[in-house]
Amino acid sequence: MLLACPCINQCSAVPQYARVWLPDAVEAWKPAELTKDYTPGDRALCLQLEDGTNLEHKIDPQTNSLPPLRNPDILVGENDLTALSYLHEPAVLHNLKVRFVESKIIYTYCGIVLVAINPYESIPIYDHDIINAYSGQNMGDMDPHIFAVAEEAYKQMARSVNHSAQLITSRMSGAGKTVSAKYAMRYFATVSGSSSEANVEERVLASSPIMEAIGNAKTTRNDNSSRFGKYIEIGFDKNYHIIGANMRTYLLEKSRVVFQATEERNYHIFYQLCASSHLPEFKPLQLGNADDFHCTNQGGSPVIEGVDDAKEMCSTRKAFSLLGINETYQMDLFQILAALLHLGNVEVEERSADSSTILPDNTHLTVFCELMGVAYQDMSHWLCHRKLKTATETYVKPLSKVHAINARDALAKHIYAKLFSWIVDHINEALRSAVKQHSFIGVLDIYGFETFHINSFEQFCINYANEKLQQQFNMHVFKLEQEEYMKEDIPWTLIDFYDNHPCINLIEAKMGVLDLLDEECKMPKGSDDTWAQKLYNTFLKKSDLFDKPRMSNKAFIILHFADKVEYQCEGFLEKNKDTVNEEQITVLKLSKFDLLLELFSDEEKPAGSLTSRSKMTRPVQAQRDHKKTVGTQFRNSLHLLMETLNGTTPHYVRCIKPNDLKSPFMMDPMRAVQQLRACGVLETIRISAAGFPSRWTYQEFFNRYRVLMKLKDILSDRKQTCRNVLEKWVQDQDKYQFGKSKIFFRAGQVAYLEKLRSDKLKKACVRIQKTIRCWLTRKRYLRMRQAAITIQKNTRGYQARCLVAFLRRTRAAVIIQRNQRMLVARRRYQQQRSASITMQRLLRAYQARQTYRKLLYEHKVLTIQRWVRGWLARRRCRRSLRAVVYLQSCVRRMAARRELRKLRVEARSVEHFKKLNVGMENKIMQLQRKVDEQHKENRELSERLRTVERSRAAESERLGGEVERLRVAEEESRVKADGVPSLLEQLSFLRQELETTREEKEAIREEARTYRVDTEKVTQLLHSPTNLDREIESKAQAKVGMQLESDIREERDHYQSLLSEYTRLKERHADLKEEMTISDAFPLPLELAQSLIFLRLKQMFSGVVVQDAPHQDAPHQDAVDMAVLLKLQRRVTELEQDKQTLQRHLDKREEAQQDQVKNAEKQRTAGRAELDLEALKRQELESENKRLKTNLAELRQSLTSTSSPGPGSAPYNVLLEQLNSSNEELEVRKEEVLLLRSHMVRQEVLKHNKVGGSSPKRYPNSLCSALVPGLKYLLVSQLQVQDRRHEEELEELREEVLRVREENRQQQQFLSQSLLLPQEARIEASLHHEITRLTSDNLDLMEQQEKQDKMIRKLKKQLKVYVKRVEEYEGIHTRVAPGPEPRSPVGITRKERDFQGMLEYRRGDESKLLKSLVVELKPRGVAVNFLPGLPAYILFMCLRHADYSNDDQRVSVLLNSTINSIKGVIKRRGDDFETVSFWLANTCRFLHCLKQYSGEEAFVKNNTPRQNEHCLCNFDLSEYRQVLSDLAIQNYQQLVRCMEEALQPMIVPGMLEHENFQGVLGSKPTGLRKRTSSCPGEAVYTVDSILQQLSLFHATLIQHDVDPELIKQVCVQQFYIICSVTLNNLLLRKDMCSWSKGLQIRYNVWQLEEWLEEKGLPDCGAKEMLEPLIQAAQLLQVKKKTDEDAQALCTMCSALTTLQIVKVLTLYTPVIEFEERVSISFIRTIQALLKGRVESPLLLMDTKKIFSVTFPFTHSPLALETIQIPSSLNLGFLTRV
Repeated sequence: MLLACPCINQCSAVPQYARVWLPDAVEAWKPAELTKDYTPGDRALCLQLEDGTNLEHKIDPQTNSLPPLRNPDILVGENDLTALSYLHEPAVLHNLKVRFVESKIIYTYCGIVLVAINPYESIPIYDHDIINAYSGQNMGDMDPHIFAVAEEAYKQMARSVNHSAQLITSRMSGAGKTVSAKYAMRYFATVSGSSSEANVEERVLASSPIMEAIGNAKTTRNDNSSRFGKYIEIGFDKNYHIIGANMRTYLLEKSRVVFQATEERNYHIFYQLCASSHLPEFKPLQLGNADDFHCTNQGGSPVIEGVDDAKEMCSTRKAFSLLGINETYQMDLFQILAALLHLGNVEVEERSADSSTILPDNTHLTVFCELMGVAYQDMSHWLCHRKLKTATETYVKPLSKVHAINARDALAKHIYAKLFSWIVDHINEALRSAVKQHSFIGVLDIYGFETFHINSFEQFCINYANEKLQQQFNMHVFKLEQEEYMKEDIPWTLIDFYDNHPCINLIEAKMGVLDLLDEECKMPKGSDDTWAQKLYNTFLKKSDLFDKPRMSNKAFIILHFADKVEYQCEGFLEKNKDTVNEEQITVLKLSKFDLLLELFSDEEKPAGSLTSRSKMTRPVQAQRDHKKTVGTQFRNSLHLLMETLNGTTPHYVRCIKPNDLKSPFMMDPMRAVQQLRACGVLETIRISAAGFPSRWTYQEFFNRYRVLMKLKDILSDRKQTCRNVLEKWVQDQDKYQFGKSKIFFRAGQVAYLEKLRSDKLKKACVRIQKTIRCWLTRKRYLRMRQAAITIQKNTRGYQARCLVAFLRRTRAAVIIQRNQRMLVARRRYQQQRSASITMQRLLRAYQARQTYRKLLYEHKVLTIQRWVRGWLARRRCRRSLRAVVYLQSCVRRMAARRELRKLRVEARSVEHFKKLNVGMENKIMQLQRKVDEQHKENRELSERLRTVERSRAAESERLGGEVERLRVAEEESRVKADGVPSLLEQLSFLRQELETTREEKEAIREEARTYRVDTEKVTQLLHSPTNLDREIESKAQAKVGMQLESDIREERDHYQSLLSEYTRLKERHADLKEEMTISDAFPLPLELAQSLIFLRLKQMFSGVVVQDAPHQDAPHQDAVDMAVLLKLQRRVTELEQDKQTLQRHLDKREEAQQDQVKNAEKQRTAGRAELDLEALKRQELESENKRLKTNLAELRQSLTSTSSPGPGSAPYNVLLEQLNSSNEELEVRKEEVLLLRSHMVRQEVLKHNKVGGSSPKRYPNSLCSALVPGLKYLLVSQLQVQDRRHEEELEELREEVLRVREENRQQQQFLSQSLLLPQEARIEASLHHEITRLTSDNLDLMEQQEKQDKMIRKLKKQLKVYVKRVEEYEGIHTRVAPGPEPRSPVGITRKERDFQGMLEYRRGDESKLLKSLVVELKPRGVAVNFLPGLPAYILFMCLRHADYSNDDQRVSVLLNSTINSIKGVIKRRGDDFETVSFWLANTCRFLHCLKQYSGEEAFVKNNTPRQNEHCLCNFDLSEYRQVLSDLAIQNYQQLVRCMEEALQPMIVPGMLEHENFQGVLGSKPTGLRKRTSSCPGEAVYTVDSILQQLSLFHATLIQHDVDPELIKQVCVQQFYIICSVTLNNLLLRKDMCSWSKGLQIRYNVWQLEEWLEEKGLPDCGAKEMLEPLIQAAQLLQVKKKTDEDAQALCTMCSALTTLQIVKVLTLYTPVIEFEERVSISFIRTIQALLKGRVESPLLLMDTKKIFSVTFPFTHSPLALETIQIPSSLNLGFLTRV
């Protein structure tokens, strides 16, 4: 693979001596030099190698590819490969070779990647002084080093938002990645230190020798190769000290325990044990030399040069002790390892072809059993036998010798894997810290790409992991490169880089290699050969990355990103299954060896944790889950690793193995190039080379290339100076770009500038020589010049005079010619014009006549043809119809005769009768039994019927008695009160369910909070995110948080739905209580009470039915049961009767109330007239007052004396409460009357004084004359109001007449249509029609009933007010008469006080406070004149005083009253958007105040010291915060309903029907009109109407200071409503599915998006809500013909379901000429492509869906002590404290 690189330009000439690179089979690339100029068109290059050899390089005529250019010598050996001018493969290889071989430098940067080359010898660059030197330094300040990368990761951890970083070391075995990871961990431990005295960093480092001992081994390429992957997460505290670590491992190579290739070893721990066998503590293990054991002598290389296994054993044991694993555990570990060595030496003898045995005196098996503590007979038996289980029995099957050996090896591998996991777990336990982790750095030491002579399952998994890592690396490099350009404001063009996603899909995708492997493992007779054949059949012709070897049928080839690898299929299934004989494990579990039992304890947990019932019901599922394949486990762990890496900032170390001989500082170019191509270094170079790889700061550029500048070009601004120079020397501006701090050059430009610099210096030398030679010849030149000037002067004078004469003659001739030619041309033109006009007139007249005749003729012909063809077609149709009918009758007659003959023959046959009589006796017996059973059931039913009749009679008697009791008022109230406990029980049940939901919500919130913190860490990690960053981030977050978000959303939705149901029931309970109170105060007649009870019950149950009805499916609605229909009719009839009864009683009550109101009005009018005109008639009022007092006393006496409701009863309390309220109202009215009287007297006195002519005796007459105009105006206004009421009633009656006429017309139309239908269809249609009518009537009656209920409550309240006003004259005589007018008030200056931000109120003033602040408050006035959220602040300041007073009762009463008052306001005015939004904002502000002043650390961090002093000090109101949060949720849901009601009528007309521009791409065909909605006087909605409504909503929310995050959620809900309603209408309307309508929808959507931009809400998530609508519009506009179009369409319409896509395609209707209908084949293709998609089965979107809402905390900077209470709120009883 050649990297795309800067080569010689084929279009330009190349001079001699240009240096290039030539490909070579041995050295990879050879340097050469041109010996001859190259010109475009040459077919060969004349080159000379460095050894002096001349050669001719042929140019491929097809590609014209020329060799790449070499970099200038000044750039060779750079620290960073991206600093090279020419970036390509030979330049990178040469730079690395120079640094490694000549300079002995093993580290080189390649952008963000550190390239490390294994020196194969120890070099002193890792000491503590080196660590200290790199500590605190920037990555580019010093030479490349692993410590520089570690320091960058350490600083990135401290700087990043998510406090995490990653260090990834990878590549092929033997490259040095494990050593690099170890040195990086050492650096972290040294630099950070430990946060405690426990020396955690030492324990972290101590894990390395242990893991190397049990997980590393010698291979042909590396003496210390990691045979597993590990990810170590080092944790840090807030001071960035190491507090602990955690390790995860991946894919341990267990096969190495029992098999090693030549020149390889087993894991180091076995050789360390054998080398330490002479120690006394190891004597019981009976070990010896490593050559004595089969598990350690297969490779034939038990010793590694320079490694002492005994010393390594001491280091391993020391590390175990340091990590807290005591000597006892260590010896137990070594005992198990020694037992594995002995187990490998157990010899199996062949007894027959299908059986084997182990000799009774096998020494190694005896030692194994002793060490493991198991029975020899059991182990030897189950090593050679296996138990097989079937559905009915269990039997033991002997194993052949091969299978027995495999079972022995599987047991050894299984035990070692368990031991490995146990050690890793204990290491993690030792490294775990109790301190909370603040940040972490992950070190990934993963196996590199591997390819051997024989590659098996382990190499396949390793290479699969490297494919995933390479993909993540490519994406990250591309992202960082793009960030650099955007940081410097450099234009960026997307670059196509190598993507290995197809190879990954080949392995891990559905029905990939791993899936086929797992599927084959599940087959009873699955084998490696059958699996290989499946691979060939599946991928051989479908994937270019899969191939089959020519000479083998048991292998396959995969083209990885690094190389082609041939895998041998043998052993894949066995290694993937990783099966072990369960009986052997059972024997081990019976051991008395504690550590062995601990190893296998985890296998008992799944079985032990199940109950007996679960064991019986789900054994298959448990077994399937327990036996997850190795490939599946590895894939899952790899996905988890990739999610971890994608969520942090990675730092890459790419390790290169220079040669296969392990020679120090020797580089094999071919081996190095192969690894460079595979590790991603060249991909990084290619990405850089495609952009601007060379980057210079302005000062560096100025200093280097100052010779190219003139003195006048040098400015004080270095940037402008460099800009001027580059614009002068480099004409192509695409070759460079100016950033904020750097200049970016394309590949080769630095070399070009270097050439210009050298040329400039050469030209300076030449210029000096030129100047000297010029001085020598100047004198001779001046003399020659003077002579020439004299000759020229005379000659030029003569020539000028001749020229003037010639010009004069020429000008005169030209004038004469011009005039003559003009005259001739004008005459000729006039003649031609006259002739042309005459000819045109005649010709056009002739053509017009011909055209008219032709059109007339064609019209007549067409008319004749139409009638003739119609007559012929009808005659042809009648003939065909008669022929078809006759033919059908003949065929049917023939078939009927044939069938008749067959039946006659069959009926005559005896066999037929036998068949009919078969089983007849049994059937008779069965029928007899059924008859007996039916008789028995009938008797039971009759008994039940008699019981029911008796109970019904008893019930009727009881009801009769109850009706009698209901006539008494007390008994009536008790009956009503009996219904309250059931509601209270239901409420208590709902409260319990609500509490449970709250607890679940708190748990989910905690998880959501943790997830939100993690998400915020990830999202804030990148400083300048781009589109690609967001795509990567969204993918990573979607994998981690999709399930959690969906669970949270579901729980939140469920919780909020329960909350809304609880609110509805609570409101119903309040209504019932209010009705009971009213009924107790005003006893109703018996019939009316019964009607009310019956109607209320019906309303409760019918409301549920009506609400649930729309959600039922259409098929169930079609099947109407006749019994249900009749019940529904009876129920509707009863409901109508109840309504009529209620209406009559209501009319009577309204008439009585109107009479009372008229009487009260008359009394008030008379009182005012007497007050104003006859000195207020004080005597009559006093007498009336006395009379009322007398009546009141009599009423009280009668109440106390009679046996009817006494003190304490409900009627008595209600009456006393009304009397007390009447007295209070009376006192208020007294003051108003006195003030009015004094004011009128003052006004009359002033008027009298001004006139001056009237005497005091005429005062009453003057007062009457002054009041007459006012009375006239009052009467006229009352008449006008009455006229308006009459007109409104008349208009209502007209509308009712129109409605009745419309219903009559519909009934007639329905009857005319039903008469055309068959009888059954007619009956069904009539039933459907009747059900629809009754349902609508039912809904209308319910609405009317609700309105009447509201009117009754309103009238009752008005009646109370009128009663209070009548009684207001009771205490007039007790008040002091008003004195003379007070003098003008004197201003009093209040002394400034230091307020504490509290408001004091008296106990019992809560009702007055909430009445003024909540119930009677107008949102508009508060929003315009007062502070936003003022009611919330006032309530909180009152709450603070209650808390300050340590009065829990006042706190509880205030909070409960506030919540109930807000609920009451929302209930009464819930349809007013302004009111709901106002109280939503205040509820949220009250909630935020409770949080801000709660004293919790999370909420007070932004408070001022003064605000912290105002925190609540006595009570914890966290439970009330939850209640307020629930209240805010209810308000938000009501707000959404208000928005939906306002937007619903506008959406369809505005988004679909209205056209802003008519006739898109041509005129529409006639007849295509939108739905008939153009009735006269009806409002026409457009998209502008929607935008205006949205703007009104937004302005109202802003005006009430709703939280910005909440406004975003409201916008999301609004746009979802618009999208769902529009899309649903689009899916149900064929006239809207056209190309032009798609364009119109796109335009409307664009306007909505522009509205979001205008309001500053582009990223709130509302645009995503419109995605289904946008895709539907695109679906209407895209091409829909070929399979490619289908593929593109399926990719595009990701937000639409398959049903929706097919529906739109089916409804698509062409409306202009070039449109075509969608073919059926295309729709079937779409269905086939979308067949596997998992999606909702519903066609329409849920328009009633309300997204769950969150209320993020918003800090308020407002100081409570600065809040002023306006006097208009009437809160004078509050005192600021």
